[in-house]
Amino acid sequence: MVLVLLLAAAIWFGGGRMGASREVRSAFLGLLYVAVLGIQVVFPVTNPLRVATGGSAALWLILGGFVLIFWGYRWVIRTLRAKAAGVPSETPMSRPAAFSETELNRYARHIVLREVGGVGQKALKNAKVLVVGAGGLGAPVLQYLAAAGVGTIGVIDDDLVENANLQRQIIHPDANIGMPKVFSAQAQMQAQNPFVTVRPYHRRLTDDIAAELIAEYDLVLDGTDNFDTRYLVNAACVAAKVPLISGALSQWEGQMSVFDPASGAPCYQCIFAQAPAAHLAPSCADAGVIGPLPGVIGSMMAVEAIKVLTGAGTAARGQMLIYDALYGESRTIQLQRRADCPTCGTA
Repeated sequence: MVLVLLLAAAIWFGGGRMGASREVRSAFLGLLYVAVLGIQVVFPVTNPLRVATGGSAALWLILGGFVLIFWGYRWVIRTLRAKAAGVPSETPMSRPAAFSETELNRYARHIVLREVGGVGQKALKNAKVLVVGAGGLGAPVLQYLAAAGVGTIGVIDDDLVENANLQRQIIHPDANIGMPKVFSAQAQMQAQNPFVTVRPYHRRLTDDIAAELIAEYDLVLDGTDNFDTRYLVNAACVAAKVPLISGALSQWEGQMSVFDPASGAPCYQCIFAQAPAAHLAPSCADAGVIGPLPGVIGSMMAVEAIKVLTGAGTAARGQMLIYDALYGESRTIQLQRRADCPTCGTA
């Protein structure tokens, strides 16, 4: 029996280190369990292999029963928590069917682009993208991803639409003041493009859900305005090997980059090792921000998302794009991965 448990541990932990998903490792554990149970039922009592694997089918049936009870209980608790928090329960995201005539006409300007074409548009349709924040940066990102035909778009934010948001967060109309931002954004996105699926999560992204939620998506775009969430999103993306596109704003200047250590690029913490003092990075509410600036940076983030998903051009991995709206200047700086980075470092 000890041999079987060691083999199970090797499958689970060894597979995890090799990058195998939880579903794949669980499937192999299931096969191991069926094989051991088969040995106990088919082989004679004195067979050395049966003795080495416990010697009794009853023991393995009891163990299997306990595992089923545990996973059933866990699934019920997760479902109840998800309903209470406004997070959809864990159901497989359906893959879209072929393009309709209306979709082909809608995306024609993409399809005629050599770098995108029908294959690229299909990749967008099959993609699952999570946007963290439905505010200044999230507004244009969500609008352009929906318009571009990204098949499944998740958006997580715990805020409500406020009057002061409307100077720059153009996805939200005046009539939606007081509504959760994720539902306001969902209504506008689906009004613009009914062929996309929008998954709203009306809650804050926290440690207890970040890793599992982000692992469901192919790409994450972070438009939040606080460093705690940025570091949390970055760590979860690095762990799940999911590319992260992150943007930031301050008064007249914005910046964005594609953080993707799995492709050799730095992660967010490679560049911003620690959060600056509050007075050095004031929020938009404290420092102000020119209204169209989030649209400029958010649109750049959406372009990078389309490039990452379709493979078109060269994504801004290892580069930070900076735009100064006050003086009409743009510049690009090169970024390097740090071997001693606590999140993605190799030292």
